Amino acid sequence: MTPGWSAAAGVHAHCSERAGGVSVPPYDSLNLGDHVGDEPVHVAENRRRFAQVLQARPVFLRQVHGHAVVRLAADTPDGTEADACWTTERGIACTIMVADCLPVLLAEANGEWVAAAHCGWRGLVGEEGVGVLEALWQALAPVASGASKVRAWLGPCIGPEAFEVGAEVRDVFTARDAGAARCFRALGSGKFLADLPALARRRLSALGIDAIAGNDGTTGWSTVADPSRFFSHRRDRVSGRFAAAVWLG
Repeated sequence: MTPGWSAAAGVHAHCSERAGGVSVPPYDSLNLGDHVGDEPVHVAENRRRFAQVLQARPVFLRQVHGHAVVRLAADTPDGTEADACWTTERGIACTIMVADCLPVLLAEANGEWVAAAHCGWRGLVGEEGVGVLEALWQALAPVASGASKVRAWLGPCIGPEAFEVGAEVRDVFTARDAGAARCFRALGSGKFLADLPALARRRLSALGIDAIAGNDGTTGWSTVADPSRFFSHRRDRVSGRFAAAVWLG
């Protein structure tokens, strides 16, 4: 999948789907995660194929649902622990693996830098109002020329028809943003359906980033709803990972 957004000519992005790899069920077939029980040799070949499509070097982070940010360089190793990354170097792809969480890609309109973030609900909320998107924006401060010049793309994730959460999740979002209540639909018995891309859009807009393309919460973007295209941990429990990447060419 090629993200549709108004990025600069030198900014490239790609989001993999589950077809096109060598892994066998339940990881079939282009599983890019090396932490889910798949055969290492299969993951290595899948990552080689992914990099070949990109014609860039994807850096695969160790994502922990936190809000740590790393600046990528040519020698940044795979497995670096962080949930967001950015770079100004060409040929290095900021890469986020997901199987229900939301990948968010960012780029400066003039192509000076690119960035990516792994956004589950824990990462979005963060601590004391600073989640993974806020932490990434703080890290970008030395190179960013202003939020109005940033382009964002939201990739596939668990859809609002399937993301069931407890009242405690709703409460942590609404504690600092009462308007976030609109992103939750009551199911009864203290359960809600959460709209993860809508929550991410609110966090980006609060930073001043309003040029947001991609996932609008409709079924076509839902990982749970489309087993032929997307891995989903919520749906399958044992699942591979697909990835979204952005890089400067």
